[in-house]
Amino acid sequence: MVESGIHLVHKAVGQSSFDVIRGFKRRAFEAGQKKLALGHGGTLDPFADGLLLVLAGQATRLMELMHPLPKTYVAEVAWGVETDTCDLHGKPVSEAFSTGLTPEALDAALAPFLGWTDQVPPATSAKKIDGEAAYKKAHRGEEVVMKPCRVFLLSARWIAHDLTHGRPQRSTLELTCRGGFYVRSLARDLGRAMGYGAHLTALRRTAIGPWVDPGEGSERLLTGADLLPWCPARLLSDEEADHLAHGRAIPTGEARPATWAMPEGFPDPGAPLRAIHGGRLVALLKPTEAGLRTFANLRGGL
Repeated sequence: MVESGIHLVHKAVGQSSFDVIRGFKRRAFEAGQKKLALGHGGTLDPFADGLLLVLAGQATRLMELMHPLPKTYVAEVAWGVETDTCDLHGKPVSEAFSTGLTPEALDAALAPFLGWTDQVPPATSAKKIDGEAAYKKAHRGEEVVMKPCRVFLLSARWIAHDLTHGRPQRSTLELTCRGGFYVRSLARDLGRAMGYGAHLTALRRTAIGPWVDPGEGSERLLTGADLLPWCPARLLSDEEADHLAHGRAIPTGEARPATWAMPEGFPDPGAPLRAIHGGRLVALLKPTEAGLRTFANLRGGL
């Protein structure tokens, strides 16, 4: 059985995000769950590994709430070569090998990218152009012109450098950003800022919001109060749960505070109110003049 909820999964290098979903579909089919809805809460490139959120059943209705969460990555940046894909699998488009990179200069180079900035996604990204993913057009050899997108980078710090002259130079970066940020683009733009070119050789997503990568071969299921812990919760009586299930409002009552807080300085994602009944997340609520009403009914609960 593939249980409804959010599954924390480690995606391996070489897999696409859809490969992981395909594996869940196969499991569901073999268990007789042919109509089980499945999706993921933020793609990872095939060359990357780390945490992937797999949303199953009614949890797919929570997908939009995953996008604005903070995501933490560890990235390896190779200096001297920019590629057309901004990663190790692309074709070189410029080379300018460095003789003067220093940790101090690289620290200073990060500052302009912090906060809200405009970023041009890679041409081989999943961003849509005329309703089609850009990478599909790029792989057909079509000219792809990407428009800048507004993105947010909360923090970034170098955790290792190999800047020895006479061999390929690399640095390792840890960063936390909002959904929609392309670490590949950051590597490209850092290289251009330094005047040497750069691309990613490795990328690992270590956390999304409160959840961390379970590690290779491991998986964890989130249900009930473990779902959306950055949102306050309203505990329901049996009568209140019945009212909401039939489209009726309930009194505002008293909400329990969120159990996990967004990092300081991170944009407010506009957390909804969770409705918890019998230990299960049964709905998302919004205040109205008549009281609390459901704007997402998670039928059967999670």
